[in-house]
Amino acid sequence: MTDAKRWQFAPQAAQALVANTALEPLGVTITALDEEQVVLTMPITNAARQPMGMLHGGVSLLLAESAASMHAAFLVDVNEKVPVGIEVSGSHLNSAADGTVAAVGKVLRLSRSLVVHEVAIWHQETGKQLSAVRVTNYYKTVKRT
Repeated sequence: MTDAKRWQFAPQAAQALVANTALEPLGVTITALDEEQVVLTMPITNAARQPMGMLHGGVSLLLAESAASMHAAFLVDVNEKVPVGIEVSGSHLNSAADGTVAAVGKVLRLSRSLVVHEVAIWHQETGKQLSAVRVTNYYKTVKRT
């Protein structure tokens, strides 16, 4: 059984990916992870705000890259190859100061060596899209010793 299949049958295994990372203090939760998409949710708290009180753009990009990387790992056997982020590009379309955001990531292109995701960050309370982000991961072969 591949790691992806294990994650499907044990969602708590996927949530364990958040522990001891930059995502944990932000309160990130994996709410969906399957062949089609990944969804991460995060409350907008002081830990995620910039000095003017709005959701920090860098935190939005962190959330988007994390969503894409988790999904990229889900799609392969991580004993053979692991995703490594090589490009993140985002546009911030709207702002929010409170509530919860959801990062929804879907594959635009998947090859043997690269995967490109489009990640939309939505404000759950208003339904407004806050950011549009494209993330590219390179699949690095795991060296056997």
